[in-house]
Amino acid sequence: MGLAWEGREKTAREVWRETGRRGKLLRRRFGEPTTIERATMWGAIIGDIVGSVHEWDGIKTRDFEFFNERGHITDDSVCTAAVADILLRDLPAAATLQEWCRRYPDMSYGDWFRSRWMWDDSPEPYDSYGNGAAMRVSPAAFLNRNDLAAALAASDRVTAVTHDHPEGMKGARAAVHAIWLALDGEDPGAIRATVEAEYGYDLTRTVDEIRPDYVYDETCQRCVPEAVTCALESASFEDAVRNAVSLGGDADTLASIAGPVAEALHGIPEETRAVARERYLGEAGDIVAVMAEMYGG
Repeated sequence: MGLAWEGREKTAREVWRETGRRGKLLRRRFGEPTTIERATMWGAIIGDIVGSVHEWDGIKTRDFEFFNERGHITDDSVCTAAVADILLRDLPAAATLQEWCRRYPDMSYGDWFRSRWMWDDSPEPYDSYGNGAAMRVSPAAFLNRNDLAAALAASDRVTAVTHDHPEGMKGARAAVHAIWLALDGEDPGAIRATVEAEYGYDLTRTVDEIRPDYVYDETCQRCVPEAVTCALESASFEDAVRNAVSLGGDADTLASIAGPVAEALHGIPEETRAVARERYLGEAGDIVAVMAEMYGG
């Protein structure tokens, strides 16, 4: 969707290249400039918060309160912040992920991750293909937005410490690739074609076609294609998150995967970020800090 600017519409690719590395899009609204963040990590965090309320209720509608008072961050946000920290500072992946998760021990981590991996003195990958591989990797795309090969290598680096099953590695790569293409200004059709060709995922179904028979599933194989579709079929960031939650599955993780793709495509209005920051992140100063560093200020 183009942005009104100096009397004409500019493509997302043009605006991204002209506004530089911080990823801020300036949109004129009613004659006043409004800052819209266009990166990835806020998309994962807000998707997580919105989806957290509906993780187990299986709703099949887009009509719900977006910021519910019962919303909260989950393991998806914690692990995303850990990945950002790892890649920003070139830290050891396994030890840093453990450190972050131990700060938040009561989150809804996967059973093996929570009971064994995060406390192990010498953690080893456990052949997982769970959707946790894809929900945490969005910083790999943004921090390597000028180099696709580097973005995919970063995805592999932070995924292999836990989700080293081929489907886990693939799911994380596909999510990063979709985000990277969106950041680079590719349109949804081109992103869909590339993800299908590179990863063998079926992205031909619409959200309305997926929703009726979709059931709760924690695998990459049954979450990544659906989440990417929710983003590619959206008209805004909020639209994508509503799509993801409305599938009636693992809502927080579906929205954490769809959210960064949608943020890269559409941006997130400052007022949406402000609500998330003020209402849900008051006790997560470390997450806010690493996001501020990743976004450049």
